[in-house]
Amino acid sequence: MIQSVMIPLLVAFAISVALSPFVIPFLRRLKVGQTERVEGVQSHLKKAGTPTMGGTIILISVLVTCLFFVGRYPRIIPVLFLTLGFGIIGFLDDYLKVVLKRSDGLLPKQKLFCQLAVTTVFVVYLIFKDESGLAMVLPFTDYVLDIKWITVPLAYFAILGTDNGVNFTDGLDGLASSVTAVVAVFFTIASLALGGGIEPVTAAVAGALLGFLLFNVHPAQVFMGDTGSLALGGFVAGSAYMLRMPWIILVVGLIYLIEVLSVIIQVTYFKKTGGKRFFKMAPIHHHFELCGWSETRIVAVFSTVTMLLCIAGLLLIR
Repeated sequence: MIQSVMIPLLVAFAISVALSPFVIPFLRRLKVGQTERVEGVQSHLKKAGTPTMGGTIILISVLVTCLFFVGRYPRIIPVLFLTLGFGIIGFLDDYLKVVLKRSDGLLPKQKLFCQLAVTTVFVVYLIFKDESGLAMVLPFTDYVLDIKWITVPLAYFAILGTDNGVNFTDGLDGLASSVTAVVAVFFTIASLALGGGIEPVTAAVAGALLGFLLFNVHPAQVFMGDTGSLALGGFVAGSAYMLRMPWIILVVGLIYLIEVLSVIIQVTYFKKTGGKRFFKMAPIHHHFELCGWSETRIVAVFSTVTMLLCIAGLLLIR
C-alpha cells in the first residue's frame, strides 16, 4: 500500500506544490487571465485576470508521477490516456479563448468531435486489449453485464456526461478540485479493495489536487480552466470503467450530475416559458451564490456531500 498509494500521492503533491510558484507567474506573464461575464455573479468580476490553464500543473504532476509506476501497473495506462486526452482538448479550448482571444474557444462541434475521438480510442482499447472489456459488475450482485449493444453506447454516454459534468462543476474557487480530490481518494480505496491495479494514478490525482488546492482555494491564485476540468472528467470516467463499475459515478459523482441537470433544466425551462428561469442562475452552484451562500460554504457543503456519497459507495462495492 505504501508503494502504490502513499508514494504517488506524496510525489504528485510535492510536484504540484513545487510547480505552482513557477507556473502561476508564467501564466500571468502570458496574460492568460480568467474572463468573467458582466451578467454573471457580480462578486466574480474581481476574479477577472486571475491566471487560468492551471490544469497543466495537475496534468504534469500526475504524468511525471505515473511514469515511475506504469511498468508495474499497466492498467493505469487507459486512465492516463483518457485523462491526458481530455486535458489536451481542454488546453486547446483554453488556449484559443485566453491566448488567441477567440471568445468561444473550440466550437461545440469541434470539441464534441475531439471528445468522441478520445472516447472511441478508450472504448476500442477496453474491448480488444483489456480482459474486462466494457463489462460492468452490477451493484448488489455478482452479475457481469457484457452486452456490447448496451455497454458500448452507455460508455459514450457515461464518459462524455461525466467529462462535461466536471467541467460545469468548475465554477467556484476550489470546488472542482475539492470534490474530485474526494472522489480520487474513493477510487484509490476501491482499487485496493477490488485489486483493480489503478491505485497509483488515483492516488497521484488526489495528491496533485491537494497540492493545487493550496493555490486554488478562495481567493484563488489560479484556476484550472478546461485543461484541468476536462482532464478530471476523463479521470473519473476512466477510473470507474477500469474498476468495472461505471454506475458508481451516479453515486460518488452525484454533484457532477446535479450540475449538468441544473443546466439542462435551466435551458429547457427558459425555452419553454419564453425567457423565465427555473434557477436564479445555472450551474446550480451559482444559484446558491445568488441565494446568499459564500463560495467557501458552497465548496464545503458540496465536498462534504461528496464525502458522504463516497462512504456510501464503499458500502456498495464488493
